Amino acid sequence: MTDQNAELDAALERVVEAARKHLTAVKAAQGRVDDDDVWQAYVDLNNASFAYDEQLLEAFGEVTPWDVEAIDPDEADARFGGASIGADGTATDPYEQVISVRQRRDYRVPSVAALLRVADAARQNLVPADEEPGPVESVGEAVLELLQAGDGSLSSLDVPELEPLDGLLTVSEVKEPLDLEAYADEDGEGPFAPAPDDLLVGRLDEHPFLPDEEDDHAGHNH
Repeated sequence: MTDQNAELDAALERVVEAARKHLTAVKAAQGRVDDDDVWQAYVDLNNASFAYDEQLLEAFGEVTPWDVEAIDPDEADARFGGASIGADGTATDPYEQVISVRQRRDYRVPSVAALLRVADAARQNLVPADEEPGPVESVGEAVLELLQAGDGSLSSLDVPELEPLDGLLTVSEVKEPLDLEAYADEDGEGPFAPAPDDLLVGRLDEHPFLPDEEDDHAGHNH
């Protein structure tokens, strides 16, 4: 048991030392993204914690609160194998293309009146207390109001007053990033139209489950 205790003490010391080295690397990186030293120190800390947890479990049937899995060091090295990080923390192999993500999602409106009420409430929360907001007068205006209240996130449309239909998401490689000034405010087609040399990488089709379909689907899971 003495040898086992000594091995546990040594494993714990490796965790502490790895934690110190990780903190040192984090401080030196000063917030740089994808810093090689930080990543390698993270892998060492992760694996030292995993080893200590395994030894503690084997010796005494106890565990640590660290929920980690071992990381293959060779795979960890490969994480930075394709990129070189300069002294200023920026990548020296910038990708020439721009990645463009476009999404469309359609909705059915079960009750116009209910949707307008929800949008009116959202508008009330957006305007200053000393101003009187006008009523939301159309379905399109209501949806726009909900999006504005949710900072443009489509998750703000996950409300009972909107029934989701099929949707579509595409990922493309494009030559130039979007230039909003090149399109009029009322132009809803131009910014989404692919250029002749755009490369469509792939698309994801969305088929939402309706409430009764979700129940049926859940019933077939075992």
